[in-house]
Amino acid sequence: MPTNPDAEGIHVSTSQLVALEGRARDLSFVQKAKSHRLLAGRMQSSMRGRGLTFEELRDYLPGDDIRTIDWRVTARTTKPAVRVYSEEKERPALVVVDQRINMFFGSRRSMKSVTAAEAAILCAWRILGSGDRVGGFVFNDERIDEIRPHRSREAVIGFADRIATQNAKLSASYSGAPSLDALDTVVERVANIAHHDHLVIIISDFDGHTTATRDRLLRLSAHNDVICLLVYDPFMLELPQSGNIVVSGGSLQAELALRQGNVRQSIDRFARERGRELRAWQRELGLPMLPISTAEETAPQLRKLLEQPAWRQRRR
Repeated sequence: MPTNPDAEGIHVSTSQLVALEGRARDLSFVQKAKSHRLLAGRMQSSMRGRGLTFEELRDYLPGDDIRTIDWRVTARTTKPAVRVYSEEKERPALVVVDQRINMFFGSRRSMKSVTAAEAAILCAWRILGSGDRVGGFVFNDERIDEIRPHRSREAVIGFADRIATQNAKLSASYSGAPSLDALDTVVERVANIAHHDHLVIIISDFDGHTTATRDRLLRLSAHNDVICLLVYDPFMLELPQSGNIVVSGGSLQAELALRQGNVRQSIDRFARERGRELRAWQRELGLPMLPISTAEETAPQLRKLLEQPAWRQRRR
């Protein structure tokens, strides 16, 4: 873990987050497959008619509005053809970013808290660029900051400032007690706003999730699209073969002797159990859970994940 409090990756500033606007422009939240859209930007409804987005040409069926007939195609093919449109609706988005003390850990490029902050603001910039309103929640062990969805750069900059303010408060000397219900509380706050047709992106390591977290997320996803970005540090997956490390949990510190077999086995066992737990939780939820590593740049990871087709299934 980096020890210099001023080192890059320990904390992130408002200006650094605002500067990520350009990195968000080439993120794709739109599925390329015919007749389907995804995530940020305009949401497709199931209503068909004279909307704003052309979907496809198909054969005329009895009962179709004759105003949808494409007369040029009909004349060329000698078969009646209609143009199918989807009505576009505004789709507000809420980005939830975890800045609890458990996020203040990082073995390489950055702390989990910094990676989460970067991912949150990248999503916010991209959603704004798609023309939709974006807001969010920034939470730590003691407070929750709420930013209502707006369609303006000022709103995203304000969101970045709230994130940076909470991020700056994280330190190894933190003496407060970790919150046991902060994650559940913030999900409940989100549900009070996102009654239907919202995009909700939750960025966290999901430490401390409970059955209550699961139930709240399932209720939230019944009428909204919910995506979980799982921030993780690869340290547990690639333990050093020897030497000692010092880990800190605020005011408490512990030295781990990795050269001792029983210590390594205990950490390996914890990492495997944690991985199995999260995978089982993901299967139970049926929600996209996209892994973001602290050891790599955030924007390229997010871009690569959004290009994968496997997670792009709409819950409708």
